[in-house]
Amino acid sequence: MRIAIYGAGSLGTILGAYIARSGKDIDLINHNKAHVTALKTKGARVTGCVRMTVPVCALLPEEIREPYDIIFLMTKQLDNKNVVRALVPFLKADGVICTMQNGLPELSVAEVIGEHRTFGCSIAWGATLVESGVCELTSAPDSLSFGLGSLVADPDVQCLNEIKTLLECMGTVEIEKNFIGARWTKLLVNSSFSGMSAVCGCTFGEVAADKSARMCVQRIAKECIDVGDKAGIRIAPIQGKDIRRLLDYRSRLKQKLSFALIPLMIRKHRLLKASMLQDLEKDKKTEVDAINGIVCDYGKKYNVPTPYNDLVRQIIHEIEVHQRIPEKNNLQVFEPLRHP
Repeated sequence: MRIAIYGAGSLGTILGAYIARSGKDIDLINHNKAHVTALKTKGARVTGCVRMTVPVCALLPEEIREPYDIIFLMTKQLDNKNVVRALVPFLKADGVICTMQNGLPELSVAEVIGEHRTFGCSIAWGATLVESGVCELTSAPDSLSFGLGSLVADPDVQCLNEIKTLLECMGTVEIEKNFIGARWTKLLVNSSFSGMSAVCGCTFGEVAADKSARMCVQRIAKECIDVGDKAGIRIAPIQGKDIRRLLDYRSRLKQKLSFALIPLMIRKHRLLKASMLQDLEKDKKTEVDAINGIVCDYGKKYNVPTPYNDLVRQIIHEIEVHQRIPEKNNLQVFEPLRHP
């Protein structure tokens, strides 16, 4: 089998290193020439919660020569349809794409190659690109997990198991029967913690430690739950945790309890810095429209207010055009929502 990771940045480089270390052949493809050169000459160096250096096969897109059986898609979800169209010539006739992007990327991938050739995977760990060829794993080793699934009720079992086997080189893999529910749970985590990490310019742990930022996390998560309920989405557990039980509330007492639990929920990922924040620090466009923006759009469709997600989306777009910077002073923008 020919396997590739397309968009091998921080997450893709670490995943590729684990798969390559297990003895399997995999190509790590990235547009960043300096990163690819470092991977070719020095291997993939992983720091942080795990330390290792692994020889890998790294390529620029123009260096691809033969089509693949499986492509793990790990680019930013900014122009998915065109990215997938460009990948079609590099897929075998029965080849598949497993998207590991944020949001609900399976929908746009499937529009190009069809639902039966589209698989999706949510990632429950984080990483940071430190320098070319060097990536920091910012989640604890016992929290490295994946949620794998498909949009169709009868996916190709053999292909699903082949993908599962590859991912198990790094961590535990749960086959999600309620795949959209699992995706929505990951969207909830990204909207709340990644959104506030980008707004405040800090790690997940620092967001949870700041009571004002934590309150925003709680309200963003509640909006995601309410929108999901109205859309008929069954929110799935993540890493054995029932997100609804932890973060949904109808009473003042349950609201206080969920607020107190948030730092405990995120403790294994406290060092994680949102990929959106990493993009902002590099003066790049973020995926906020595919993360918080999805919640906002679904909220409009199902007539559920999403004022906190709306503000996160607005603030991050303002940072992108240099009207703001990522800092905790941005929390002041949320004050009118607390005291209407």
